Amino acid sequence: MRTTITHKFVETVPDHVEDGIVYVSLTYATAVHRCCCGCGHEVVTPLHPKQWSITFNGEAISLSPSIGNWSFACRSHYWIRAGHIHTARTFTRAEITHLRADDQALLDQHYAHPPQKPSDDPTESSLKWRGGIKAWFQRLRRP
Repeated sequence: MRTTITHKFVETVPDHVEDGIVYVSLTYATAVHRCCCGCGHEVVTPLHPKQWSITFNGEAISLSPSIGNWSFACRSHYWIRAGHIHTARTFTRAEITHLRADDQALLDQHYAHPPQKPSDDPTESSLKWRGGIKAWFQRLRRP
């Protein structure tokens, strides 16, 4: 199992994914790397509010939550934190089944009730803000 990993920000993931590199495509909201156990499988992590998120501290990346390669023969499980690989315990088949069901329920709920996007119209935002301030001042003036 490797202990460190680097990253490359790319438009698209290359045809050949090298060991020890996480390719991050912000355009396609995806990170791809070879399994850190050394088995060679490509690991795809969709960057999505209900799946994985990525942070970049100016030098290295972190992916959250952990990477659980349950469908690979290796069944590896690890965290990528600031370019370092931290091995996690292997889950039982029952835990994996439960986790997959929870993940699917979160995705189903997200797509059934997508979050409200804030208005891009600055006039609408400004009007709401001014209306709130006006109401607040009116309450203050009441005897």
